[in-house]
Amino acid sequence: MKITCLNAWGGARFAELRSYLNHSAPDVLCLQEVVHTPSTDREVLTYRDGEHVLPQRANLFREIAHALPDHVATFCPAAQGVLWEGERAVPSQWGLATFVRHAFPVVAQHQGFVHKVYSPDGYGEHPRSRSAHAVRVFDHEQGRAVVVAHMHGLRDLRGKMDTPERAAQARRFLAIVRHVAQPDDLVVAGGGFQCATGQ
Repeated sequence: MKITCLNAWGGARFAELRSYLNHSAPDVLCLQEVVHTPSTDREVLTYRDGEHVLPQRANLFREIAHALPDHVATFCPAAQGVLWEGERAVPSQWGLATFVRHAFPVVAQHQGFVHKVYSPDGYGEHPRSRSAHAVRVFDHEQGRAVVVAHMHGLRDLRGKMDTPERAAQARRFLAIVRHVAQPDDLVVAGGGFQCATGQ
């Protein structure tokens, strides 16, 4: 079973991401920073947060699902805010996505939050809502279940140091994993942890 976990950066490097997925052919793909904007067919919208302005692939979730037709696609939103088409605000969701090849049935799953809760009225102040998703899949060739879990870690504007909020986030992530894992399961946990090397 090939498992890949990546931060999609809102599709900022979409061509490279799509090429990588075509060549790597993951059985389970876990993505963070996924954009889902079902109300538009535009390819790119703009994210604005003060001086922080970034292009976003408006329907990244839909595009990755289309690129992986042999996978079950699950989107786990953390918040709904707005992206911009010029001066027009477009409601858009942001969160995690998990794609599991049909050959590996999902026999249990749990989606939850490791920081705050779903934010329906904007992306919010930093540190923002952060979610996690765990799937328990069965690998028939190996005769065993595998739990694959991922989360998007807190971004702290002060840097990538240990904080009480990050410790609480880790405990919540572990609880989400334990919600689906059975005693003999292999567990693979990943994500964008927002940590410095060596932490």
